[in-house]
Amino acid sequence: MNYLAVMTGYLLGSIPFGYLVSKYWKGINILEHGSGNIGFTNVLRTVGWLPAIVVLFGDVGKGALAAWLGVRNGGEAFGIFCGMAAMLGHSFSVFLKFKGGKLVATALGVLLVLAPKVALVGAGMWLLTLALTRYVSMASILAAVSVIPSMFIFGESPGMKVFLGIAAAFLIYRHRSNIGRLLKGTEYKIGQKAERK
Repeated sequence: MNYLAVMTGYLLGSIPFGYLVSKYWKGINILEHGSGNIGFTNVLRTVGWLPAIVVLFGDVGKGALAAWLGVRNGGEAFGIFCGMAAMLGHSFSVFLKFKGGKLVATALGVLLVLAPKVALVGAGMWLLTLALTRYVSMASILAAVSVIPSMFIFGESPGMKVFLGIAAAFLIYRHRSNIGRLLKGTEYKIGQKAERK
C-alpha cells in the first residue's frame, strides 16, 4: 500500500474549511461559537448561508478528491483506505489539535466516488428528513442509517459493505451529543441562531 497516498487523504480531510472560512469571512474562531463545530451547520448558524455553502462544497470536495485519488492509484480497496483517512482527518484534524467536524459532508464526498447510488439515497434521506423536521442532526443520523439497507440493495462488494457499516456507525457516534439534545427537546432547528459557547 502507498502510505503516502493515505497520508495525503488524511491531510486533505484535515483541511478545516469551516474554521478557515469563518476566520477570513467574519474574523471569528468558529470553535468558540455556537456548538464549537467546524461543519456546515454551525457555520450556517453563526456566519451565514453563503459561507456555509462554501464550507459544504469544500468538505464534500476534499472527501471526493481523497477517494478519487485512492481509486485512481489502487482501485476500490485503496479508495476505501484513502476515503477513510480523509474522514478521520475531518473528524480529528491535525491542524486543529485533533478536533474536527461530525463527518457528514466529507463522508458524502467519499461515497459519491466509492458508492454513488448509496450516496444519493443518503442525500435524499437527509433532504427529506430536514424538510419534515428541520433538524440537521436527525437528517444526518437517518441518512447514515439509510446506508445499511442501500448497500445490500445495490449489491456493494463485501469490503465496501464493511466500510459503509463502519462509516455509518462512526457518523452516528459523532452525533451522540445531538441525540441527547433531540431526546431532551433542546436541539437547534435549521434557521435558529446559535448562542455563543
